[in-house]
Amino acid sequence: MLLAGFGVLRFLGRDSQQLAEQLVHWIHLDPANQYAKLFILWMAEVTNTRLWLYAGFAAFYAAVRFIEAYGLWHERRWAEWFAAFSGAVYVPFELYELIHRAGWLKLAALVLNLIVVAYMVWLLTETKRRRVKPPGPA
Repeated sequence: MLLAGFGVLRFLGRDSQQLAEQLVHWIHLDPANQYAKLFILWMAEVTNTRLWLYAGFAAFYAAVRFIEAYGLWHERRWAEWFAAFSGAVYVPFELYELIHRAGWLKLAALVLNLIVVAYMVWLLTETKRRRVKPPGPA
């Protein structure tokens, strides 16, 4: 995400539409393709303010993920809660996409995300159970 943020900043002060057209040509996409056209039109409307906003969002998102990774690496309980929540927040969007535009990749993403969230919730309940459980016979 950090690389994407820095990549966005490379467009500052440049003709974004021209760069988009060059990129579409460079990766051998048909400029008449619906998605290529949308990309070029979107890039034509990009301003420096928007680019700074996108880069700022990318930096914020990367910082949040680094904090989460730090907490999980050091086995902090707050990080487990945070990981469960941050995974679960995507589920409604994935369900919406799956309902409106079904596909195997979307289904796989949803199932994988649900497995990760379920694992994080299981870890949280298991950790709590270990703390509450009275010590066994000595």
